[in-house]
Amino acid sequence: MRPVITPAESSRLDGVTSIPEAVLLERAGLAVALSAARMGARYGTRVVVLAGTGNNGGDGWVAARHLRRRGVDVVVRCLGYPKGDTSARRLAAIAAIHEGVPVTDLGAPEPADLVVDALFGSGFHGTLPDRVAAWTEHPAPVLAVDLPSGLDGTVGTVHGPVFRAARTVTFHALKTGQLIGVGPDVCGEIEVADIGLSGEEAEWSLCEDSDAWVPMRPRTAHKWSAGAVAVIGGSPGIAGAAVLAARSALSFGAGSVRVIAPGGVAGTVAAMDPGLTTAGVGPEDRFGPDAVAGVLAAVERFDVLALGPGLGSTTGFVPALLERWPGPVVLDADGLAAVTVADLASRRGPTVVTPHAAEFARLAGEPASAPAAASLAARTGAVVLLKGAPTFVMGTERWVVDSGSAALATIGTGDVLTGMVGALMARGMPPEAAARAAAHRHGRAGRALEAVTTVTASGLVAAIGRWAW
Repeated sequence: MRPVITPAESSRLDGVTSIPEAVLLERAGLAVALSAARMGARYGTRVVVLAGTGNNGGDGWVAARHLRRRGVDVVVRCLGYPKGDTSARRLAAIAAIHEGVPVTDLGAPEPADLVVDALFGSGFHGTLPDRVAAWTEHPAPVLAVDLPSGLDGTVGTVHGPVFRAARTVTFHALKTGQLIGVGPDVCGEIEVADIGLSGEEAEWSLCEDSDAWVPMRPRTAHKWSAGAVAVIGGSPGIAGAAVLAARSALSFGAGSVRVIAPGGVAGTVAAMDPGLTTAGVGPEDRFGPDAVAGVLAAVERFDVLALGPGLGSTTGFVPALLERWPGPVVLDADGLAAVTVADLASRRGPTVVTPHAAEFARLAGEPASAPAAASLAARTGAVVLLKGAPTFVMGTERWVVDSGSAALATIGTGDVLTGMVGALMARGMPPEAAARAAAHRHGRAGRALEAVTTVTASGLVAAIGRWAW
């Protein structure tokens, strides 16, 4: 788990620490210089440090001093000298000048092998000044200090030109704006430098491999004790979604999986995969309210319902089933379209909802965002797995998952994720841990598959098995 904090929290930490400002500045500037060295800054290399007048600029001055001592051909182009005659950043500038670092006004872009962007810090809002904007087009690699200038560090938006960094050195913890919006596109590789701060109040926790644990299967397990998942869906034209979710649950460790489909299409679903059991309910090709009793009878031995993939349009069926089924549910796709916030809030059993942005907006009545997902989780008691780049898992804790890639933006991969969540819940994991682990491992599996072939939902089902244990 890695904490992700807001710029406001970063400023609070700076303000309450007992570590002298000069020490923090020295640690941060050294981290920047070391990162520049890893990017190739060495004897004779031309490095231009763009320095603002605040703490971000102070880090740049310290970095310039260290690079000068290394023999780097470093210069500082500044927006102005740091304010305050005795401030740590002012003293850092004086120390760099005494070390022999040439300093001039920002001016027009000039040739360089590396540009260090130390202009504006994580509290930046608005638009870059014109004389700064010209530097954003510089062809040299950019090393950003804390955040690329022009990026809003809280929400990851830009309003005009922005530096596009090859690497960003940020301090103490990741910032929210680095993971959302255009943040991932402009930050490049992110290094987190420890400068001695502590006691943060994290906005989110970034999920890592160690946070995405899954249970082992006992030696004495059998197909029913290993976890049983029933997928409710299978309407004409979209029956494949239910089959993908079911195959995924089986591949991800469930011992028994069944697709419950309308009676009119159950035979078609059964023909798609002989490894799945199926049950048809009623003679129709759609579920209606009168199908609830039949579905409940068909899922009597099952631990978890995955409700929604390939379900199609229904009238009254989903709320009625949720009211009468007391066990865990993963609600996705057409299942989400059939419920309200009140329906979710009235559920007695554990619930995980897995909307993408449009589904979330319809359900919650507001645009999809991390705060909105946390709010929906608080209002309903459900775990909200908000799919996107990144994905958020909101419940009693607030997690962000960035293991995936754009390769997963293809039809059916969301159905695979639903099956994975259902399998982990059936294997005994708490809903929140199951959602987090499934989302992280879904992303890891997608990236691994992307390295060898085009990602499709069917291919992903075949690939997730190695991530199931």
